[in-house]
Amino acid sequence: MREDLLHFIWRHNKLPKHGLCAGENGNVAIKSAGTQNPYAGPDFFNAQVEINGQLWAGNVEMHIKSSDWYAHHHETDENYDSVILHVVWEGDVAVFRRDGSQIPALELSRYVPEQLLMAYRELMENSKPGFINCEKDFGAIDPFLVESWLHRLYIERLEHKSELILDLLKRSNNNWEAVLFILLAKNFGSKVNGTFFLERAQQLDFSIVRKTSNEPFQLESLLFGHFGLLDERDCTDGYYLHLQKEYDYLSRKYDLSIRTGKPEFFGLRPHNFPTLRVSQLANLYHGRQGIFSELMASLSLKDVHRIFDVGASPYWHDHFTFGKTSRKSAKKLSRKFIDLLVINTLVPLKFCYAKHLGKDWNEELIALMAEVEKESNSIIANFERLGAKAKNALESQAQLELYTNYCAKNKCLQCRLGTQLLNRNT
Repeated sequence: MREDLLHFIWRHNKLPKHGLCAGENGNVAIKSAGTQNPYAGPDFFNAQVEINGQLWAGNVEMHIKSSDWYAHHHETDENYDSVILHVVWEGDVAVFRRDGSQIPALELSRYVPEQLLMAYRELMENSKPGFINCEKDFGAIDPFLVESWLHRLYIERLEHKSELILDLLKRSNNNWEAVLFILLAKNFGSKVNGTFFLERAQQLDFSIVRKTSNEPFQLESLLFGHFGLLDERDCTDGYYLHLQKEYDYLSRKYDLSIRTGKPEFFGLRPHNFPTLRVSQLANLYHGRQGIFSELMASLSLKDVHRIFDVGASPYWHDHFTFGKTSRKSAKKLSRKFIDLLVINTLVPLKFCYAKHLGKDWNEELIALMAEVEKESNSIIANFERLGAKAKNALESQAQLELYTNYCAKNKCLQCRLGTQLLNRNT
């Protein structure tokens, strides 16, 4: 038994209309379930319950066992003084408010239909899946419900991604340009070097990036050095030595502290090597002081691709690493890589900036994401196998949110799809 099933039963009125009893406190009639509280405090606000002929308005708290009231120390918390009914699966002890008054308890195990419990077990236990709990019934869910839920989940995903952005804003005294640079550095580092690049970017005063942005070689030297790519002392490549000498000069000029550590190359395809990504990042910022403003003003994917239409510097046309030549080719940011920047940097940043301005850009962001091609990974492929083929990046991102924060955590009764299935079967 889980509390989320108790919440489902209460929220969806799955109890008998008559015959409910709160022990010695008398008969119970539920007039209104109230509003579920997703935060700390009682589980449902503003419920209306008639107990022994007396109408009560207040909050409802739920537990598996009534003794959980004391395990959670609610008896000393003023936030629970307005609880009018304790809804439990098993009533093992009486509970009291801070003033000593007893709270009526409704013991659900006496009233929940067996059909509901069987349907719940079927969803949560008896059909252990290869992918998600509801996969055998997924195709029976209303497609309109799936689409609307995915749109809601995408906004949830943006809210989760906002946490890092809000933290970076706080650390940078609301310098949006600096936050953009840090986020871009993280995503230029990809999964392998993203955390390392994020940490290094936070340690670099963004004003130095601005000061060197008009001198491409200086900016590239600064970033190569700061991201740990100029630490080899036995490299004899002329370009490398020139960068190293310039970075030594910049280190003294701007009092840059020496840091240890370097990015990984192992497991990466050559076009994702940190050498190329750092050069591309440097060229993105060459001669530009207001990339954040440009991106915030961009309304279409075409506009965004124009801004990110940059490549690595000429040295890298026939190199992937220092001192080792390769077949000549321009190392420009690919369309797929720019799409990832849109997904992981631009749209979350726009989402936060709109909130900062007190505006609602959700429709604009949804329209932008609808232009971006869906991602390809095993989770997206598994949803497609179930008949939920993502049409664009908005839906593939929403599917990732659904799987990561609902399916993988068995939060079926907090998911609109799981709720519909359980309602349908009861």
